[in-house]
Amino acid sequence: MYDALKLENQLCFRFYTVSRLITQAYGPLLDRLGVTYPQYLVLLVLWEKDAQPVNDIAKRLVLETNTVTPLLKRMEAEGLVRRTRGTEDARQVIVSLTEKGSRLRETAKDIPDQMGSTITCCNIPSEQFPQLAATLDSLIQALK
Repeated sequence: MYDALKLENQLCFRFYTVSRLITQAYGPLLDRLGVTYPQYLVLLVLWEKDAQPVNDIAKRLVLETNTVTPLLKRMEAEGLVRRTRGTEDARQVIVSLTEKGSRLRETAKDIPDQMGSTITCCNIPSEQFPQLAATLDSLIQALK
C-alpha cells in the first residue's frame, strides 16, 4: 500500500542524485576557471552566441529571469560579463562577454571530453549519450 512512498521507488530521487553528483564532478574542472556550475552554464550560452537579452539566456537555461539576474550580477562583478541596456528597448538588458569571459572558453574546451570520460567510466558507453540526451530532452519538454 505504501510502496509508492519508498525512496527506492522514486524516479525523482535518482534524477536529483545524478544531478548533484554530476555537478560535484564538474567542481574541480570549474575551479580551474574560477566559476560555479550555474556560471559555467551561462558562459556556455554566451560562447554560442554573445550579446543576448537576459530573457533569452533564462529561456535557454530553463530558469526564471529573477533566478538568472543575481547570477549575472555576480558574474559582472567578477568581470566575466557586462550588462547594458538594449538600444531598441531600454527595459531590455543585454548580457555580453568581457575579454576575461571570452578567454575562459579556451581554458574550458576540454571540459566536455573530461566529463564524458567520467561518465563512460560508469559503464555508460559514449555511443549511448545521444539516446540518453534525447530521452532527457523529451522529459524536459514534457515537464515544461
